[in-house]
Amino acid sequence: MKLRLNAQFISPIVQQLVPYVPGEQPKMANLVKLNTNENPYPPSPRVVAAIQQAAQHGLQLYPDPDGSSLRQAIAQHLDITPEQVFLGNGSDEVLAHAFFAFFQQGCPLLMPDISYSFYKVYCGLYSIAARTVPLRDGLQLNVADYACAADPAAAGVVIANPNAPTGVGLPLTDIEALLQMHPNRVVLVDEAYVDFGGQSAIALIDRHPNLLVVHTLSKSRSLAGLRIGYACGQPHLIEALNRVKNSFNSYPLDRLALAGGVAAFEDQAYFEQTRQAVMSSREGLVLALEDLGFVVLPSQTNFVFARHPHHEGADLAAGLRAQGVLVRHFKQARIDAYLRISVGTPGQCDQLVAALAKLVEAGA
Repeated sequence: MKLRLNAQFISPIVQQLVPYVPGEQPKMANLVKLNTNENPYPPSPRVVAAIQQAAQHGLQLYPDPDGSSLRQAIAQHLDITPEQVFLGNGSDEVLAHAFFAFFQQGCPLLMPDISYSFYKVYCGLYSIAARTVPLRDGLQLNVADYACAADPAAAGVVIANPNAPTGVGLPLTDIEALLQMHPNRVVLVDEAYVDFGGQSAIALIDRHPNLLVVHTLSKSRSLAGLRIGYACGQPHLIEALNRVKNSFNSYPLDRLALAGGVAAFEDQAYFEQTRQAVMSSREGLVLALEDLGFVVLPSQTNFVFARHPHHEGADLAAGLRAQGVLVRHFKQARIDAYLRISVGTPGQCDQLVAALAKLVEAGA
């Protein structure tokens, strides 16, 4: 039952909030769950062993508030310095702190009209005006459209690259163009899915003091249940994020998460094996969907964004659910015909395609 807020006790801004709605986490037996872009493979065995070892000692003590060991592991992996790394409880918390630290500038924040919906939620939470920039035909982001508001008339820019939920990526030349358009504001590049074929902007950090890149271990490292996110940028940006973090929660990552995160970066071979498996399954899934008549956007993520010219997206999602297959459908203008389908194991992808074939054939 949905409870109504009692305005007598609630801050006015809370009454206006429109919270983010996460993907469904149903408790259904034998479900093919392809709706929340989780990695279909478990984390590295070294991660599990590290967590088990960490659980045996020290849980009565607070964790390292700076997460030094994990920052060092990330820095070594990315060939940057620990002073360029900020940690948070999942990339959503990192994004929240970044919005608070950088985008309360009294002017609109630029973002795509079709992107990660949490961006608008943070704008509502922090009273930041959001100016959405429409994607072009084919749901493509064109960076030239972000020159319409001359810096510093914009609070900054936030984009996901590759974009979500479309899966389409931008080259580094486009990211650098955005940075040059807005030299006096932060450009935040959310790279949650970059390990599945995108180009990371980490290489641009040393040249651009206004670049902040956000990553997560939820997707390519198979650690959605552990909640680890991080941001990379020049030290002055990291210091601003630490000021916000230490005014909110000095211990965002517990001892188990820190241990598991370090182990995830130490097992590079397992990371390569599983991400390559996901990308291979993605290519096969795209071909199978196209054989069924679907139009599939080019994906550099662990999901595909697809529509069928003769079937409504909502009907297909409901028909799949009836067969025990869960995908994500967005009731949003311009994309309500699409399904966002997480890439599963080969067996899961086969079940999805078989279920879709039944629906397409039945409606032909």
